[in-house]
Amino acid sequence: MSQLSPAPEDKTRTVVHFLRHGEVHNPTGILYGRLPNFRLSLNGQSQARIVGSALADHDVTHVVASPLQRAQETAQPIAAAHGLQIATDDNLIEADNAFEGLRVAVGDGALRRPRHWAKLRDPFTPSWGEPYLQIAHRMLAAANTARDAARGHEAVCVSHQLPVWTLRRFMQGNRLWHDPRNRQCGLASLTSLIYEGDLLVDIVYSEPAGASDPMVTGA
Repeated sequence: MSQLSPAPEDKTRTVVHFLRHGEVHNPTGILYGRLPNFRLSLNGQSQARIVGSALADHDVTHVVASPLQRAQETAQPIAAAHGLQIATDDNLIEADNAFEGLRVAVGDGALRRPRHWAKLRDPFTPSWGEPYLQIAHRMLAAANTARDAARGHEAVCVSHQLPVWTLRRFMQGNRLWHDPRNRQCGLASLTSLIYEGDLLVDIVYSEPAGASDPMVTGA
């Protein structure tokens, strides 16, 4: 009886770019989280166009964004450059946060008020918002969906700083709790997942719109 030959290994190369949205118009400096109607600033619009130009000659066949306005606006130049419609995936949304709508800069606003201190009791889960592991799992689901939609090509997923950084740490096998000051996820930056078949083989970070401080309020 002859033995069956093993199935050939799938080496199809697919790239899933996770794009953090551009700078947001936030004159009051609040933590806007999932609040509606937070749009890109003029600088943020410029950043989105720069990324659109940087990806114009890439083989992008799928563009998907968080449902929040700033992400949808960031996705527009990329989708337009490739003649694509923007899909929406709720898994790409910003992390839920108990301080949403408040000022939370260090030494300022809500963090100085004792009634809010209980929310800070556990930085590892964290206690003030959506658990890191939950963020990682939904972002991984978004990555898998986008990879399947763009198999053999490139996909762009527009999301938010904490979800993108959490996904990267999860994929690299790092602990999920971290110092926010050390996030490598600037405004309009790309965190690109490189796949061969379903196997992740590399993660590449780039800043086509230039560097930015991850701790800047309103970003």
